[in-house]
Amino acid sequence: MKTFFPKDPGENRQWLLFDAAEKPVGRLAVTIANALRGKDKPDYTPWIDTGAFVVVINASKVKLSGSKEEQKTYERYSRWRGGHTILPASVVRAKNPERIILEAVKGMLPDNKLARGMMRRLRVYPGAEHPHEAQQPVAR
Repeated sequence: MKTFFPKDPGENRQWLLFDAAEKPVGRLAVTIANALRGKDKPDYTPWIDTGAFVVVINASKVKLSGSKEEQKTYERYSRWRGGHTILPASVVRAKNPERIILEAVKGMLPDNKLARGMMRRLRVYPGAEHPHEAQQPVAR
């Protein structure tokens, strides 16, 4: 009996739409990461990328539990002297609300080439509008 290996869907990937309004960041990031990897499908294989395109809307309204709004920090380093920047989550939400979801999902994917391809299929928007209506994303 031969082992079944799913094929890479290529252009025929499914498009999924997630609404981040009033949802906890961690729980939302888990479902997004599973959809990007293809773990929500019965033919999941770890070394073959069978995941979907994911569109996330309302990223600015995502919920941080407890006192994470003031205590959670995001770091950035420019590789120049004095280029280490530490920002609280409240400042990151005001400047770039997509970063909260992007970093949470990136942390839940493996550190390899497949994960970099998965992150390219993730689109995050701060408001309710997105330019992917032509792809007819399925709401999750």
